[in-house]
Amino acid sequence: MAYDNVMFDLEDGVGVLTFNRPKVLNALDAKTIAELGDVVARAESDRSVKALVLTGAGEKAFVAGADIAAMSAMSPLDARRFAETAHAILARMEALPIVTIAAVNGFALGGGCEIVMACDLVYASEKARFGQPEVNLGLIPGFGGTQRLTRRVGLPRALEMILTGDMYDAARAKELGLALEVLPAAELLTFAKGQARKIAGKGPVAVAAAKRAVREGADADLRTANELERQAFAGLFGTEDAREGMRAFVEKRAAAFKGA
Repeated sequence: MAYDNVMFDLEDGVGVLTFNRPKVLNALDAKTIAELGDVVARAESDRSVKALVLTGAGEKAFVAGADIAAMSAMSPLDARRFAETAHAILARMEALPIVTIAAVNGFALGGGCEIVMACDLVYASEKARFGQPEVNLGLIPGFGGTQRLTRRVGLPRALEMILTGDMYDAARAKELGLALEVLPAAELLTFAKGQARKIAGKGPVAVAAAKRAVREGADADLRTANELERQAFAGLFGTEDAREGMRAFVEKRAAAFKGA
């Protein structure tokens, strides 16, 4: 399917979504968010998509924020609907049974930073910049930034970042836990796709179970979280993939996982 504001390519099980409005630094408008939602829906239903990498077109931006010109005409009701749509799509992306990887090639500000934080793994180029500058517009983050940022970097740092509106470079983002690695710009996408292929080659049922246990357990008390893990661990012993994986290990060969 062709899109206007994003590009989507699938190769060897790895889908690459590229935000593609470079003239406005890949800013988010309602159509761009809807197209992101369409790609997420495909990843939910198409088993040939085994991993998803998100990046931005051009050399300057991943997503430099929301389209301010479009937002300036919104009523409170319009703004609520805009935020609700984005929240729903990012929650669905977070819940995908496959790994999602942000390859942050430039500015990831406002809604762009919020998309990054809804991904499982984040890798940044040396040119990347992260921030939640909404207070400069008399606003606050509206796509989950106040909550996901707090969970990523802790309450005091989240408050500092949101209340000052400051941008952090890639090295600082790595220090704070917003990015896992910082790479030369020319190597970023290749590295992110390599990580995606590596994870896509693992048992897909196990990947989905591990994601669910980690994400759901992170917001639970330790006893509840450990019970989630025990149930998931035991349940996997009833899958063909687990039997194949253990048999392949014993037989000293590569496993042929089927996702069942």
